[in-house]
Amino acid sequence: MTETNNQTEAAQKKAERDAKQKESEQLLHRLIQEIDDDPDNYHTYYDLGALLVNLKSYAQAEELMMKALGLFADKSRAAKDTLTYGLGNVYYEAGEYQKAIEQFNKVKDSKLKSDAYLMLAQSYMGNNDHKTALVFALTAAENHQQDPQVNQLIADNLLAVGSFKDAAKYYDKTLASDPKNGHAQFDRGIAAVVMGEDATEYFEQAKQLDPKYYENGQSRLADIQAVLTKKKDDQSKQ
Repeated sequence: MTETNNQTEAAQKKAERDAKQKESEQLLHRLIQEIDDDPDNYHTYYDLGALLVNLKSYAQAEELMMKALGLFADKSRAAKDTLTYGLGNVYYEAGEYQKAIEQFNKVKDSKLKSDAYLMLAQSYMGNNDHKTALVFALTAAENHQQDPQVNQLIADNLLAVGSFKDAAKYYDKTLASDPKNGHAQFDRGIAAVVMGEDATEYFEQAKQLDPKYYENGQSRLADIQAVLTKKKDDQSKQ
């Protein structure tokens, strides 16, 4: 019975993958046709680039966005900045954070600037430059104060630089809007452990909501607990 269930589940997953693949291919062809029909619409280039990124076709996405930037070089600021932002997203998703930073820094359009700050924060975080990431995350938060993604980004960077009390405050903001966020639950637990608070509820929630993140975080938690124990032992010997 179990084997039959597993086979059925595998078949369902394959059917879902095939359906998504077919849907992506149809969208790809439609966007290419739209570009052929209306080559002056920069939004279509951006959408096609985003689709290629979702398909992890980063080289193709980069080529497309570079071509589009050349085509719209003498067009409006909005066109250039939208495509520049799109190229930054290509590099970010490909893990080329320094190239992403260069592109996001070029964005001047007021409507995109706040989103560019958010992506700059994530790119600097990808480079493990948490202090700079924090600056951009806080700047992005000026226009996204209720956004749990932004609050979590601030919290993650505060945690990374050792500002545990402030990190806890931003994780609390995140969880107030998104209580089923297992990542935030676990890291709020980390902050609680460091501050000597009861972290049980946070870790129980994290284990239930995001078991993979919970398991991956166990070695980090053990390291933190070992440091705290050593610090406590050293203080008792003084």
